[in-house]
Amino acid sequence: MPAVIRKTLLHIEETLIEGGKEAATPLKLIAAIAVVKNPWSGRGFVEDLKPEIHDCAPELGELLTKMVLDAAGGGDKVEAYGKSAIVGLDGEVEHASALIHTLRFGNHYREAVGAKSYLAFCNTRGPANAPLMIPLMDKNDGGRRSHYLTIQCAVADAPAADEIVIALGASIGGRPHHRIGDRYQDLKDLGHDLDNPASV
Repeated sequence: MPAVIRKTLLHIEETLIEGGKEAATPLKLIAAIAVVKNPWSGRGFVEDLKPEIHDCAPELGELLTKMVLDAAGGGDKVEAYGKSAIVGLDGEVEHASALIHTLRFGNHYREAVGAKSYLAFCNTRGPANAPLMIPLMDKNDGGRRSHYLTIQCAVADAPAADEIVIALGASIGGRPHHRIGDRYQDLKDLGHDLDNPASV
């Protein structure tokens, strides 16, 4: 049975000034959100989640990816990405995890933006208006700290107790005025040989 989608939302924010200083390039954050009926709700403990994952996850991955790409102006514009889910209070965190931690969901996004790194993620349980946190990282370079970002928003009426909020996030740009270096500089400072993967 396909996902029962009650509503979708698109959250877009642009940061023009950070720390009292104008950003040379504004940071654009995008969150594509779907509020869906929890397919396991009211059924007691369900041992095998796979049938519903196969039914729902591909559709949600495709839908939310399209929403992000339309807002970003194409997959090549997306620099950092992530995913998140909040299950309502009658569900398990495993239900939230089930719909986003599958290649049937994430590969739509990963392939559309030409990414190499894994999708940063968050999966939680909460009531309506619970904070939706979408951690982001560079789509090709997990050590690029300028793109360690988090989108924060909420859906006023979701998740209901028998719903799941599913989201994909993206950034165009990194943190304005980023100046903490990257993971590789730390490793070098700690004496690691960056040309020898075994030392990292």
